Amino acid sequence: MSWDYSDSRKVRTLKEVIKFKLNIRRCPNKNCARYHKVYRPEAEGKYALPKHEFGLDIIAFCGELRYQEHRSVPQIHQQLRSRNINISQRSVTNLLNRYDELISASLTDNQRLQQVLKEQKYVILALDGLQPHVGHEVLWVIRDCISEEILLTRSILSSSSAELELLIKEVKDFLPVRIEAVISDGQLSIRQAIKKTLPTAVHQLCHYHYLKEAIKPIMEADRHANKELKKLVRGVRPLEKSVENRDDTEATCIKKYCSAVRSSLTDRGKPPLKVPGIKLQERLTKITNSLEKVKKKISSP
Repeated sequence: MSWDYSDSRKVRTLKEVIKFKLNIRRCPNKNCARYHKVYRPEAEGKYALPKHEFGLDIIAFCGELRYQEHRSVPQIHQQLRSRNINISQRSVTNLLNRYDELISASLTDNQRLQQVLKEQKYVILALDGLQPHVGHEVLWVIRDCISEEILLTRSILSSSSAELELLIKEVKDFLPVRIEAVISDGQLSIRQAIKKTLPTAVHQLCHYHYLKEAIKPIMEADRHANKELKKLVRGVRPLEKSVENRDDTEATCIKKYCSAVRSSLTDRGKPPLKVPGIKLQERLTKITNSLEKVKKKISSP
């Protein structure tokens, strides 16, 4: 299935602002019941609710502060601001409302959801747990990747396979259609729970975690290459210091190239799609090619 169009989206998480480039697909088979239905990337739903600016981890964090530490909205707002998260008090209230809605989401007597799922004939479950802090409750979210509907949310302290089995069984008993497959991050307790409750369903790692696991051998080689590349440019700082008191054109040019090299050294990349060693090699190659062009211009009559 090829990409039909691309979309972009920014999501603010507890750690950073993430900009997504989303490759949207639509089924091209005219005989398929889901012909031209939109398929968004599965990993998108792990970070945020549809059309929401703030991530699920921030929603879970707000709920934790509210119901475990009994913080007020202004206090939660202050906590988020202390983490350099630009948010208004009104938005904090909205996030708490989303948390309440998620926690109270019920699989019983939901005719609309039943109808949606019956029409698509099967579901592909995605199972994710969000824990703002170690030792605190985990907000577990089970959703359908096809309809993008959230089927169940539950905040539990334990993430054992026994607890997850109960959540999966609750979803399984409610669903009017079969569970074709499950996508998760491959956590051991999740694998054990799925194996016991859904023995016939295909279980696959989400693409991000799949790549992260697959790239581990490459990352070791990349780490070594990154180290060797850095050895080649260790003399950049002394060279920069030798011209720091000069303002002529040559000194300015040297300073800019040195700055470009230092910037390359501090960019660690973002595995698994942007490994540090390869990224450093690409940037140093561009700097080298630029220097070669300058050298040719100087040497040419």
